[in-house]
Amino acid sequence: MGTWHLEVVKMAMYMTFPVGLFYIFNRPEYFEEHVNKKRKEIMPPPNIEAIDLYKAAVERARRKEEKWEEELAKVTNNKK
Repeated sequence: MGTWHLEVVKMAMYMTFPVGLFYIFNRPEYFEEHVNKKRKEIMPPPNIEAIDLYKAAVERARRKEEKWEEELAKVTNNKK
C-alpha cells in the first residue's frame, strides 16, 4: 500500500486520462473531412430545376383548387 501521495497521483491520473483522451480525439479537425464527405453522399446539393418544377406544380394545383372552390360556390349559391 502507498501513502496518500500515491493516492493523489492515482486520482489525478484517473481524472486526467479520460479528459485528455476526450480532448484529443473529439477535435473537429480529425473528423470534419469525413463528416462533410459523408454528408455530401447522403444529401447531395438541391437540384434547382427540380425545385422549380415542384413549385410550378404546387402553384398549378392551388389554382385548380381555387377554380373548383369558385365553381362550387357558384353551384351552391344558385341552389339557394
